[in-house]
Amino acid sequence: MRRSRVLEKLRGGKTASCFKVNLNDAKVSEIVAISGFDCVWVDQEHIGQDWSTLSAGIWAAKAHDTDVMVRVSRGGYSDYIRPLEMDATGIMVPHIMSLEDAKKVVDMVRFHPVGRRPIDGGNADGAYTALDFNEYIRLANKERFVALQIEDPEPLEDIEAIAALEGYDMLFFGPGDFSQGIGAPGQWNHPKLIETRKLIAKMANKYGKYAATVGSPDNLNELLDMGYDFVSVGADVVGLSAYCRDIVKGFDSRKDNEAEENKKGTESPYK
Repeated sequence: MRRSRVLEKLRGGKTASCFKVNLNDAKVSEIVAISGFDCVWVDQEHIGQDWSTLSAGIWAAKAHDTDVMVRVSRGGYSDYIRPLEMDATGIMVPHIMSLEDAKKVVDMVRFHPVGRRPIDGGNADGAYTALDFNEYIRLANKERFVALQIEDPEPLEDIEAIAALEGYDMLFFGPGDFSQGIGAPGQWNHPKLIETRKLIAKMANKYGKYAATVGSPDNLNELLDMGYDFVSVGADVVGLSAYCRDIVKGFDSRKDNEAEENKKGTESPYK
């Protein structure tokens, strides 16, 4: 089984980089991989890609030794394990709401002796049955990562117990929905949000999990100093939108200058 680049770096005490992809063309994932990111984040919670499109994105990234993390939709176990069987390197489960919720997820996505993930072995992750059955189970538990996303205030009362739970790798703090959950949407400097961001990193590090979150170039070093090991910075739609707007500004600036020149030409010289 292909080893996880992200886990290799994290287990070696290094940080891992990630980039979010919203667009459905696998070429985008390939561009991100060629650029040198450790991981491509593909989303099934909000994007809902066709499974064949998702598979193509995984192929494109792994061709350049880059991991793919799929944020799954909250559904049945098939929604959770299918990306892994396509050879995604990790999954992120959104909106973990309690310790009991976290336990159920681990049970569905980990093989024996950790959980009861349904076994097939006939897909890409099991080398289409070419991988020994027991070796497949062992490597899937070792080389595929599971991130539990904390993005609501409700699970905070269980956060230490969730952090201590065995069977998963990352606690991922989601500030967007969390800000909404505390009644302060988009207030990134809200005291409760800052407090919780620090708490997630502290709990993850205390119980041997990797602390993960989203960030920007401006606060990346702050997050790393806070104890975060895995940070997703940037997204294809953000970059493309900013690039297009900057180009349009050039045209608008030219139009404004031309309008100003035309205005000057019609002014009376007897002012």
